[in-house]
Amino acid sequence: MADSSGVRIVEASDKVQGQRLDNFLLRELKGCPKSLIYRVIRKGQVRINGKRSKPETRLESGDQIRIPPLRLPSREQAVRPGARLTRLLNDSILEENEDFLVMNKPAGLAVHGGSGVRLGMIEALRQLRPEWRELELVHRLDRDTSGCMVIAKKTMFLREINKLIKNKSVTKIYHALVLGYWPDSLQEVDAPLARNYLESGERMVKVSSDGKTALTRFRVLEHLGRQATLIEASLDTGRTHQIRVHCRHAGHPILGDPNYGSRDLPESLQGINKLCLHAAKLEFRYPQDGP
Repeated sequence: MADSSGVRIVEASDKVQGQRLDNFLLRELKGCPKSLIYRVIRKGQVRINGKRSKPETRLESGDQIRIPPLRLPSREQAVRPGARLTRLLNDSILEENEDFLVMNKPAGLAVHGGSGVRLGMIEALRQLRPEWRELELVHRLDRDTSGCMVIAKKTMFLREINKLIKNKSVTKIYHALVLGYWPDSLQEVDAPLARNYLESGERMVKVSSDGKTALTRFRVLEHLGRQATLIEASLDTGRTHQIRVHCRHAGHPILGDPNYGSRDLPESLQGINKLCLHAAKLEFRYPQDGP
């Protein structure tokens, strides 16, 4: 439904229940830059049941979603994944069953298109496997972060795992290589985080007393002399860029981090130009498993 101003009201169907608002809009507004979608959400132009919402808001069946008129790029023929990306994605599948995929996402690959990215992982998978009509991201990783990602093949599974995430029944373990000697006694960082948006739409995060509660637990895996430490990080909360910002706050930024890293590196570490953060492990009880 649309009114005279071009505003559309879309009712969320059962198929999109549990889906994030930003993911819904990325599919609904094909070709729309991700930065523009975040901008209109932030400005309150997108509303759910008449109320301002956030990108991470989960949709419920029957929700009335207000979508403002947007000037979209002209629709050219869909970008097809090339042979290299096709091979990379096929080689990155760690686990597959009728309900979901587990991918080892390569560093440098965006999980979805937008903000100058013509083709992300989810769009490429949809084109490669058109029979997977309900393919959706369960969660996200930053473009420069590698590692485990779960992708739902069925809406029912997406709903079930969203419940597990909400109940904190999904465990995510990350490995990171950080600057300096991380002391074994530093086992958690509890510091609230607030998000800022740049004009480009890029999200930056900082520790702020006005932010949301954020707790990260850490464990030293290996000290590499005094210059670097391999650590394990687990999240009690799931804020944007949480591990990266908490490592910086602790005085040990992740090596290769373009946004939160240190430019003052010892000579032996100056050749590192990729984010040294990897989603090493993801645990949850598969809904069809027994007790």
